[in-house]
Amino acid sequence: METNKGQNQLFPIFLKPEKLQFLIVGGGNSASEKLRFLLKSSPTATIRLVAEKVSKEILLLVVGHPQVDLRLRNFENIDLEGVDISIIATDDKEHNLAIRKESKRRGIVTNVADTPALCDFYLGSIVTKGDLKIGISTNGKSPTMAKRIRQLFEKYLPEDLPGLLTNMHLFRKTLKGDFSSKVKTLNKLTEDLVKNNEVTKEHKTGKGHQSSVASYRRYIATGLPAHWGN
Repeated sequence: METNKGQNQLFPIFLKPEKLQFLIVGGGNSASEKLRFLLKSSPTATIRLVAEKVSKEILLLVVGHPQVDLRLRNFENIDLEGVDISIIATDDKEHNLAIRKESKRRGIVTNVADTPALCDFYLGSIVTKGDLKIGISTNGKSPTMAKRIRQLFEKYLPEDLPGLLTNMHLFRKTLKGDFSSKVKTLNKLTEDLVKNNEVTKEHKTGKGHQSSVASYRRYIATGLPAHWGN
């Protein structure tokens, strides 16, 4: 099987964190960042955090999210029981390696903070607009660049995009026929969002972006593209 070694080979999936048990080991800045990241994207995520001492930010996050199980003591192997995903973020590299070894022995998907070679997965940047969620990965090469790309999406994706998704959902529920015919109808409905030549031709002037936004807003206002009403 041929693979392109120059491309990111990671496979993105969207989990339901409230149906999984997360474990974070550590109470410092790195652990705080991981906890904040999880709760920002998935406020109902089921998380167990173990550390002898934790930062003020972690305490505030736990107060605001009562489903977080905070264990103020040193890590013990029993903390891995029932865990689906572990995130190891202590300041002791040797301790991190020992916890990872036990985590992997139990078949748990594991991330070791700031150590890409020891990770089964990365926590990439995330863009959220209502029901729309976009994950961004640089394959561990540059989290800073992933953050900038996230900011770019947040700036240019229309704020009323959730309305478009709601209209599309309602419209899809009205469709009759088999799966194939429904797909054809939805493809026709949305095709001008992806073949909008003005975006490419007028990119340098900024008019393409305005045209694309106008197209989104037409959908949101009517539920259908303008040419469907002709």
